[in-house]
Amino acid sequence: MTKTLKHRSGRAFALGRGLAAGLVLAAALLLAPSASLQQSAFAGDYAGSASDANGGRFVRIGLNKSIVIKLPADARDVLVGNPDIVDAVVRTKNTAYLFARAIGQTNIFFFDANGQQILALDLEVAQDMTALQKLVRRTLPGTRITIDTVGENVVLGGVARTPSEAKTAFDLAAKFTNDPEGKKVLSTINVLGKEQVMLKVRVAEVQRNVLKQFGINTTALFSIGKFAFNLANFNPFATDLISSTLYQGGYTSGSTDVDVFLRAMERDGMLRTLAEPTLTAISGEAANFLAGGEFPIPVAQDQGVTTIEFKKFGVGLGFTPLVMSQGRISLKISTEVSEISNEVVVQGIPSLNVRRAETTVELPSGGSIAMAGLIKDDVRATFNGTPYLKNLPILGTLFRSREFQQNQSELVVIVTPYLVDAVQEDQLSSPTEGLIPSTDRQAILFGRLNKVYGSPGKKPPGAYHGNVGYIVD
Repeated sequence: MTKTLKHRSGRAFALGRGLAAGLVLAAALLLAPSASLQQSAFAGDYAGSASDANGGRFVRIGLNKSIVIKLPADARDVLVGNPDIVDAVVRTKNTAYLFARAIGQTNIFFFDANGQQILALDLEVAQDMTALQKLVRRTLPGTRITIDTVGENVVLGGVARTPSEAKTAFDLAAKFTNDPEGKKVLSTINVLGKEQVMLKVRVAEVQRNVLKQFGINTTALFSIGKFAFNLANFNPFATDLISSTLYQGGYTSGSTDVDVFLRAMERDGMLRTLAEPTLTAISGEAANFLAGGEFPIPVAQDQGVTTIEFKKFGVGLGFTPLVMSQGRISLKISTEVSEISNEVVVQGIPSLNVRRAETTVELPSGGSIAMAGLIKDDVRATFNGTPYLKNLPILGTLFRSREFQQNQSELVVIVTPYLVDAVQEDQLSSPTEGLIPSTDRQAILFGRLNKVYGSPGKKPPGAYHGNVGYIVD
């Protein structure tokens, strides 16, 4: 009797141990969908997420890449929403291969022999950004810039320490997508510190012009017997006359009359141009400035219609700053100084004298560089006269005119960037401060346009060096 009870007790213990093992196996099968999906092998850009309200999991696959899905049970049927985006191949009853064919979104369902759903996946096919993400991290160690895709476009996000870091990531993304202009790259990067750059440009030019004109015109009237002769020799200049002033001399003897007209004039001119535009912009943003005007230009259109377009002139400045590391500033600059000129006039429309420079430089804050420069010296000499006679020594002067013209110009463009911050309003000044129009008495009696500052008998403290008198604004 005792042996029988012991035998039954041993059988019950073995049965309980088998039942526990079965419960563990059942629990493992219930957890198999999520575990098999997380441990499945893949090739390409692959990302998974938790189940949504419909029981499906979100999976992203890189374009032209594939992943392997381990199914929790044997599959009998597979349903793919759009086979043109993702193609599914079931090699075994519990293993499926998914191939990304085109960019887009779809879903896939797996069913067992009883028609029960065993797995549902929401699929998205996008560009493989793994290589670009690794490239950005290698180039910018410690960066917090993120990379995502929308269709065929790249979206940059996250946080950048400096504007140069954000610009570098943008350039890398543009190169990666074979889009040099960056039209397929959208940047939503937040920069921790946005520096402001003030650019000061100085355009200085000096021109010297010399024009000399010398010529002799002669007329002669004489007779020989019954024949009378009237000879005239006029020697024109290559350019317009400086002045119509003539020095005239004559000789008269009987029927002989000789007149000589001497034209001798010289003109010297000098032009000094100084423009100093200043403009401030945030790092990475473009800014433009123009101090001048616009003049109308008629433009002929179809059917005899004429429209008016306006051409800008004056002092213009445009630049895009980018603050680099260690306080270096990269500048893409375009500056121009132009004025209306009457040297060339077409149908009543004047021309423009333009000094323009465009370049990209890199400078420290407060550093200056000559962005552009020009030294020009034009010399032109012209002789007009009667053939052969103008080449005679000494006497040839009576049969020719000489014109000499020399134009000299020297131009320099100097740029200086500064890193600036905002200040209180009372720390800034304007040109109108202290400028007060004169009274009628001062304007009529003393010919002053504005008030003169200064009090007789009062002297400022300290030694004064300079011209003595009142300060006139």
